[in-house]
Amino acid sequence: MALVVQKYGGTSLGNIEKIKVVANRVRETHQKGNGVIVVVSAMAGETDRLLSLAKDITAQPDEREQDVLASTGEQVSCALLTMALKSLSIKSISYVAHQVKIRTDNAFGKARILDVDSKRITRDLRDRKVVVIAGFQGIDDKGNITTLGRGGSDTSAVAIATAAKADICEIYTDVEGVFTTDPNICPEARKLNRISYDEMLEMASLGAKVLQTRSVEFAKKYQIPIHVRSTFSDRTGTIVTREDKDMESVIVSGVTYNKDEAKITVTKIPDRPGIASKLFTPISNANIIVDMIIQNVSADGFTDLTFTVPKADYKKALELVQITAKEINAKEVLADPSIAKVSIVGAGMRSHSGVASAMFTALANEGINIMMISTSEIKISCVIESKYTELAVRVLHNTFCLGENNDLKN
Repeated sequence: MALVVQKYGGTSLGNIEKIKVVANRVRETHQKGNGVIVVVSAMAGETDRLLSLAKDITAQPDEREQDVLASTGEQVSCALLTMALKSLSIKSISYVAHQVKIRTDNAFGKARILDVDSKRITRDLRDRKVVVIAGFQGIDDKGNITTLGRGGSDTSAVAIATAAKADICEIYTDVEGVFTTDPNICPEARKLNRISYDEMLEMASLGAKVLQTRSVEFAKKYQIPIHVRSTFSDRTGTIVTREDKDMESVIVSGVTYNKDEAKITVTKIPDRPGIASKLFTPISNANIIVDMIIQNVSADGFTDLTFTVPKADYKKALELVQITAKEINAKEVLADPSIAKVSIVGAGMRSHSGVASAMFTALANEGINIMMISTSEIKISCVIESKYTELAVRVLHNTFCLGENNDLKN
């Protein structure tokens, strides 16, 4: 039989009745003879509640202490699910991060997993126990509790699956899989049966909320197949796996959007070596991720530079840039938090021309102005005004015939 890692999100564990549903699903998997490791998120809304308490104490909570606070949500879910399993006469045991040694760096709030010690897990699996582990958290080399950022339990699950040499990692959520776009915006959005690691990685990084980006990176690196499926249905979901020829035949697999970014522009920067480094080094040192960067052609020895950052880090980034702008004698710093990024993703874009033209034409026909453009082999992203997000998603979804009524391979 197989070794299966199952991860359950907050909506799957939202109350006691749902936790009992999850316990029964875990029992079914275990009774088939499989080894089972379960990774849990906090109950729905709990992490937000905890972070809100921190903000009630102080406008800028200490990052270390905030991680100590936020990590408790998963500990509650972990204990309750283990109790539910034991009530069903299933041998099980719960662990938090320091007990199984999920080691991370010390970037509080967005830590990265370095390694997982699976010895304790392996021993318990030999005893036919279901091992329940708190996701979203780890410990650094000094023993501090760290958290992995929103969606971090996905990464916990794939990292544990890798360390334990699991056969598959099942991500259970409140949707039935990965869709061509957000069904809340396009009701005709279609569930994908299969998607490549690269496509899923792009979709996750570009705003799709189904999987955290780092979980897909882990899965791709160690070739762990991921099955995204619904907790409340027995239907097959979406398998995230290696790319094959059938995937390449589909030009565009999905449309994503992200409203959680802000744009910063620095004007009249002296155009000389080292200036970009001076701008971005303080941002990097603050663990702020810069996404898109555009630099204008130099004129009269000066240039303008525009980039995007996560909206959660926008104020901190702006303060750092304003300090640096004065040091390098730039003219001014402009900021715009009212932007969105819409993207199309597809492995077939590598071998088909005209995709960018079709995207730009579709947006232009709706009077949607493009502020920034970024491309890779399998994606094209455009920054637009946030008020046009839903319209842009619907238009692009229709332009590339991604709806239920279109007979495309997955």
